[in-house]
Parts: sequence; structure tokens; C-alpha cells
Amino acid sequence: MEKITPPKPQGLRSYVEDYLRQAILSGKYKSGDRLVEREICEILNVSRPPVREALRQLEADKLISNELHRGPIVSSMSYEEAEELYKFRALLESFAVAEFSRLATDEQINDLSLAIKKLHEVSDKGDKQLLLNSKADLYNVILSGCGNNLVRESLLKLLDRISLLRGTSLLQPNRMAQSLKEIDQMFKFIKSKNYEAAKDAAYNHIQAAAKVALAVIAAEQK
Repeated sequence: MEKITPPKPQGLRSYVEDYLRQAILSGKYKSGDRLVEREICEILNVSRPPVREALRQLEADKLISNELHRGPIVSSMSYEEAEELYKFRALLESFAVAEFSRLATDEQINDLSLAIKKLHEVSDKGDKQLLLNSKADLYNVILSGCGNNLVRESLLKLLDRISLLRGTSLLQPNRMAQSLKEIDQMFKFIKSKNYEAAKDAAYNHIQAAAKVALAVIAAEQK
């Protein structure tokens, strides 16, 4: 296995954390997979202390958990946990969209338009990672322009956990097309500075995504 050249010592923990976070969210490490310290050290060519620190942070973010006799593993998500996450996401995201609509500059609105256009472009490719990356770009624009760092930080952590579902709702038949319609409608309200309507559109968009994703999770966990 090819080893990776690490950065300078002062950036090791962040370096390891970023690598593991991306590996989990991309699906390289799947729910239930063990994260073996020795193997991570070998891959990244680092010592154990920064690996342990990174694992502790990922555990705090609920992306991994520690199991007796197994050690750190990638977290799985129950139906109840997913339902709670989607409900909280709907509240936070609709607020962020409303604030973005109220506060965003013309440049930020144009950036959002470009991010939505990119999402349309990748929607027909059937590539889950491209879809998730494009959706992440869209969120970055909204969260950078919503004027609330606490909401931004909270929602980014929440979206990381929801990414454990591997785009469950996005990849269901007909969901992507409907999702794009919902996002386009939301953008129309944002562009016209109708932040109450934008908030409602964002809330309904998450509710629709939750309905599809939770149905899939329920079927898988029967």
C-alpha cells in the first residue's frame, strides 16, 4: 500500500483527521469498519499520538464509536437517529437559507447560482461522489453567506453525520429530478429576497429528502 508523505509536525492531527473524515464520508471506510491505529500510521507515515487525537475528535463528532474488543469503528445510524438528524437539519438549514436570502451579496447569490448549475450538470452522471461534492459546494456558499458562524459550524457537523447515509435519498429513482426542482424554487425566492418563502422552501426540501431516505433505512433495517 502506498504511503502518504505527512505535513510538518504541528499540523499532523488536523492532517490525520482530515484524511480519516474524507475517507469515511467518501465511503472508503464504511459503517462498521474498524479503524486500526497501526494501519493508519503506516498509510499516513505518522506516529500514533496524532492518530489517537484525530480518532477522539471524530468520536466527539459521532462519525466513529468505540466498541469493546473492537476499538474504533465507523458509526452506523439507526432509523430513530436518522429521523432526529433530519428534523434538526430542517430547522437549521431553513434558518440558514432565510438568513442567506436576507444578507447575501450579489456576488454570493451568483456563486449560489453557479453551484446549482453545477449540481444540474452532474445529476445525470449517476456518480454518487460527484453529487455529494456538488451538494457540499452548494452548502458552503449558503453557510458562508448566512452570517451566523454557530449555525454554520453546527450544520457542517450535522451534514457530515448525514453523509454516513451515503446519499440515500439523492440516489433513489426520480428523487434527484424532484430535488433539483425544489432547489431551483428555493433559489428563485432567495434571488428575489423573499426570505420567508425561501425558508419554507428549504424546510420542505429537507422534509422531502427525509421521507425518501427514512423509507430506505426502514427497509434496510427490517
